[in-house]
Amino acid sequence: MRRFDGTDLVIATHNRGKLEEIADLLQPFGVKLSANVDHGLPEPEETETSFAGNARIKAQAAAQATGLPALADDSGIEIDGLGGAPGVRTADWAETPQGRDFGMAMERAWTELEAVNAPFPRTARFCCTLVLAWPDGHDEVFAGVMPGQIVWPGRGNQGHGYDPIFQPDGHTQTFGEMDRWEKNRISHRADAFAKLVAGCFA
Repeated sequence: MRRFDGTDLVIATHNRGKLEEIADLLQPFGVKLSANVDHGLPEPEETETSFAGNARIKAQAAAQATGLPALADDSGIEIDGLGGAPGVRTADWAETPQGRDFGMAMERAWTELEAVNAPFPRTARFCCTLVLAWPDGHDEVFAGVMPGQIVWPGRGNQGHGYDPIFQPDGHTQTFGEMDRWEKNRISHRADAFAKLVAGCFA
């Protein structure tokens, strides 16, 4: 496994919230972070059918364009009663002509679970795959998971996306009710980051 031994790392995202989350996780290593927007990079089209495939597209594109190592993630929710959907289409379910509407996406998830009479508990998992890519084409892949269940109605207005309807295993609160930084400590992204740090930074 290749170690990260540089000082500059591009986070291949246009999402400032995600950049803040990653900066917090990597803060102990003194890495200088920048994001796609700092380099004028467009969002590449995500054409793969797996989280790893889409994360690799984003990481490799940023590494090639900047000549710096780049870190990308792709994440989403898999709902067992829907055959793993929405999966890599997690954000697509929220797309409207006016922008993303995750309230609509959550309602769709529950409506479809009701339509197939999915058994309780309605198990699901949040998944996050991180890809750390170098300009020479090498990359390392780390996958994290947080298992839980879908609840209805949604609870809480913290977090984002499907957080209000996802109750992680071992907890009575949904992600939407948890403090942001508490959620970040136990999330699928934290799981993937722990593996990344152990493999490439520690």
